[in-house]
Amino acid sequence: MPQTQNTNANTNTMATLFQYAKQPWYDLLSIYYTNTPIWRWLKSAALVFLGFFLWMAGNVLLSVRPGWTFLTYVMAYGVVVLFWGPFTHMVVVPMTIRLRRSASHPIVRMFARQASKINFAVFLLIVVIVGAVAPGVMLLDFSTSVGGDGGSEVSGELICETGEELVTCSVEDPEGIDRVVVTSGGETVATAEEPPFEFQVRIEELDDSPTGKEFTVNYRNEDGETVQRLVRTVSKESSG
Repeated sequence: MPQTQNTNANTNTMATLFQYAKQPWYDLLSIYYTNTPIWRWLKSAALVFLGFFLWMAGNVLLSVRPGWTFLTYVMAYGVVVLFWGPFTHMVVVPMTIRLRRSASHPIVRMFARQASKINFAVFLLIVVIVGAVAPGVMLLDFSTSVGGDGGSEVSGELICETGEELVTCSVEDPEGIDRVVVTSGGETVATAEEPPFEFQVRIEELDDSPTGKEFTVNYRNEDGETVQRLVRTVSKESSG
């Protein structure tokens, strides 16, 4: 008898813990499916803020740590949620609720029951595609100092000429620059050690972006720190 009571007590404890673990998920679903106008606007605004924050934060961190390529997916998540968040709560959720209440066809009812999972799966697929295929679209050109001594002045105009196979660049009137490193797709494609820091890159070796071939010019100081980063694109017409 005591052993049976202990077993029942353990079962009740596990059931209680399981219920506590599931409750946050139920609360989240309750907020997700709340469909009053004010809640639709609040959820959309919160997701727009989250998306903008992730996009900007990813750009800032990537400008300081260009080797952290996973940040392209963080930026992709932010960019996509800027649009997908309002679309979900203004269109998908109201449509799902209406279908669950009024759909008569079994396939439509099944789709309505799984709509939230399908919507989330499509969202993640878009994030992966954008992060893998179109990182250049999300990158912002930070022309201010991103490293080194904040009091040092860094300047120099990047001048580039595009030929049939090569892009030739140099830095006009460089100040505070000790070295120029050119990267594309996370790989170093050229370096220049002496003013005017002239370098050449082969167009076919550059990483693709939706607008053409893309490369990044990093100005570095004497300590090897990146103090300015410039993103340049060779248009598809020029590279074609």
